[in-house]
Amino acid sequence: MAQDWITTAEAVELSGYHINHIRRLLKSGEVLGKKWGREWMVSRSSLLVHIRKAEKLGAKRGPKPAT
Repeated sequence: MAQDWITTAEAVELSGYHINHIRRLLKSGEVLGKKWGREWMVSRSSLLVHIRKAEKLGAKRGPKPAT
């Protein structure tokens, strides 16, 4: 199966995560990614699997509400 690579900006839009969280997921290996030149490319399917797992655990996406 061919990998479905997306940019980090597309990953942010798809997931609702902050760019720094996407980068952490890539660097830790929790989400598959490749660095092409200066840019990270994210495996869309790997990101979707991560999102599903996080949702099952009750994690919320997007900015935290102001207190």
